Amino acid sequence: MASAPWPTELELDQPARLLRVSFDDGQSFALSFEFLRVHSPSAEVRGHGPGQETLQLDKQDVTILELRPVGNYGVLIVFSDGHDTGIYSWGWLREIGENQPFLWGRYQEQVAAHRGGNA
Repeated sequence: MASAPWPTELELDQPARLLRVSFDDGQSFALSFEFLRVHSPSAEVRGHGPGQETLQLDKQDVTILELRPVGNYGVLIVFSDGHDTGIYSWGWLREIGENQPFLWGRYQEQVAAHRGGNA
């Protein structure tokens, strides 16, 4: 059984507001701070089960204050809006990186629907 791709680099690019994640299989992703915030794996955002998600609004200005390693498992991201409960496992970062276009499009649709069609 092949092992899951392992991260080789995490780079915070504050001016571009991106977290760059590279994996040992050559894949890399540039994830915006806003994208990471609205796709936090925390219970506050995802809920405790299907249908319990909370739409995160107005996170376009959020910044990342700190990355805290969580063992060999992942990283906890501390955001400027006070959110600091999401542990981003390496698998989660990989999953949202691979699915970023779909996830971002779906998020924008949800925001537009919430605002009555005006994202």
